[in-house]
Amino acid sequence: METNLSISVLKGVGEKTKTYLNKLGIVTIDDLLHNYPRSYESFSKPLKIKDMVLDEMNSIEGSICASINQLAKNKIKITKTKVKDDTGLINIIWFNQLYIKNKLNSSEKFIFKGKVEYKYGQIQMLSPEIYSVDEYTKKTEALQPIYSLTKGLTQNNMNNFVKQGLLKTRNQLKEFLPLEIRTAHGFSEYNYSINQIHYPFNMKTYKEARKRLVFDEFLLFQMALLSLKTVKEQDSTDVIIKDDTGIKDILKSLPFELTKAQLRVWNEIKDDLYSNKVMNRLLQGDVGSGKTIIAALALALAAKNGYQGTIMVPTEVLAKQHYISLKNFLEPFNIRIGLLVGSMTLKEKKEMYNNIRNKEIDIIVGTHALIQEKVTYNNLGLVITDEQHRFGVKQRETLIQKGNNPHILVMSATPIPRTLALIVYGDLDVSIIDELPPNRQTIKTYAVDTSYRSRVYSFIEKEIQKGRQVYIICPMVEESEDLDLESVVEYTEKLKQSINGSIKISYLHGKMKGKEKNEIMEDFADNKIQVLVSTTVVEVGVNVPNATIMVIENSERFGLAQLHQLRGRVGRGEHQSFCILLTDTKNEKTKERLDVLSKHNNGFIISEYDLKLRGQGDLFGIRQHGLVEFKLGNVFEDIELLKLANSIAKKIYTKDPDLELEAHQILKQRLIHYIKSHYVV
Repeated sequence: METNLSISVLKGVGEKTKTYLNKLGIVTIDDLLHNYPRSYESFSKPLKIKDMVLDEMNSIEGSICASINQLAKNKIKITKTKVKDDTGLINIIWFNQLYIKNKLNSSEKFIFKGKVEYKYGQIQMLSPEIYSVDEYTKKTEALQPIYSLTKGLTQNNMNNFVKQGLLKTRNQLKEFLPLEIRTAHGFSEYNYSINQIHYPFNMKTYKEARKRLVFDEFLLFQMALLSLKTVKEQDSTDVIIKDDTGIKDILKSLPFELTKAQLRVWNEIKDDLYSNKVMNRLLQGDVGSGKTIIAALALALAAKNGYQGTIMVPTEVLAKQHYISLKNFLEPFNIRIGLLVGSMTLKEKKEMYNNIRNKEIDIIVGTHALIQEKVTYNNLGLVITDEQHRFGVKQRETLIQKGNNPHILVMSATPIPRTLALIVYGDLDVSIIDELPPNRQTIKTYAVDTSYRSRVYSFIEKEIQKGRQVYIICPMVEESEDLDLESVVEYTEKLKQSINGSIKISYLHGKMKGKEKNEIMEDFADNKIQVLVSTTVVEVGVNVPNATIMVIENSERFGLAQLHQLRGRVGRGEHQSFCILLTDTKNEKTKERLDVLSKHNNGFIISEYDLKLRGQGDLFGIRQHGLVEFKLGNVFEDIELLKLANSIAKKIYTKDPDLELEAHQILKQRLIHYIKSHYVV
């Protein structure tokens, strides 16, 4: 089959280019064809200036009506002018494109295509592309794909390779969706959909193709989960837990009572552990709902019955925090806690490997280091993974294989509606802690425009004088984005000039090495840093009780659930905490979304609003990822398709669990391929 061929059969793909494509996960032609465009260029009919839509891509037809000014600022070369039509005028700005001046003639009309924003008290179009009227007219209606790239690849390269791939597989892309399903739900053919997702004739054919391919992703995902769940339900375990005497003493030692929701979830977990079936459970709870104490009790129960337990988390800082809290909580009850992370010295690691192998440690806390080949467990009975959506399924399965069918508990602080959780985590039983402990302070949240920034900085100074600490979040800057988003480094320098010079400020960003990130987070946790400027790398549950202010710049660029997660980094101590959402948006829908956070602190309520308000998303904007990483689908935006896929997968599975019917043979091949590429088999 041509789709299984290596990409090296394509013209222009030598060893170097092959390496670049491999970085994007493209190894075969099949991978290439399922590497969908991240967005599209639209060449719709130009708007009048008065009809432009803020915060979106717009095309306008007009002529230059002011001199073209060029200047340099902070090593950035800026070109400015004004464009008018018969309804008004607009400021236009380009960055580092001095050649633009030679391209423009004041006597001609041009089409300007770019993002329109309200900045510094005026409406402006940033770095628009310029077309002659004739040139633009020829492009109207068609959608031009834009692919995610890596260093060494261009859009022209990707377009060339995809076109070759489509030619090579012409009429060879086998239809795997049974005809009755396609007919009943109006799905286009597979071959047509693959072609149209890359090169749509128009918006209508794009939507048809996307609907079909999103459904395909969801259907394969749901069928894989049903298959896994069936296998797991048949799994018995040698991990037999009977005695909970020691746990009663631990519960009595708590300085607080568990909430009703915690008690309900604890009983669900105990019932699983007492059975002879393997527990496969998702523990879901809002930020601060008390998931960690339930995880600690489960680990203690395993330890008191002679089994080892592990808890794997995404970052070293978080692993160390869990290690310290578990050590303080459980060591008085003769439960031994160990830590295993990548930054430990070889000597420290060897010592820990021996302690684990010889069962001198009962509970091991760590990062990906827990799944290394050198780690040999001694009677592993319980595996807990924290923040599952940050781990690949394969990593979780690798850890599970190190025991003899150990019990599995997955923890997630991403609050989503229960109905959605049951679909997304279809291979797991779901437990939800849906209430917060009493007397927990509400985080006061305010959405304000950037004219309040100086007042926000004054407030920060006052809180720091009281001994508190502050997070400031800047959205990640991608190379393809305009320069209106300040980088973390530049923002930090400006901040140092704007507030008291004695305040210790540092920053974190995604390109820093792990060791450097860990050192900065540890310094912040120890109050050696008072203000931490960061991208979303602080989103994972690091615990700094002394941090009381969370400032989020360009807050309109985040989803509600992500903003709620970020807000949850404060409000962890005894002091009143605040979250300040800074935005320049004039978009009423965006303001409505941010207002939800000001009114609500319950993550499950917020997730319901997120479903209602997010709508169909922005085809030409930055794609917001769902909870599970799909190539095309989004569990929020495409929830109706997800529900349909869930329903149809169950019907197929009930009727033909082994996919033996002739109508299901190609679907079976596709499912086997999907499971092999997504799960450990």
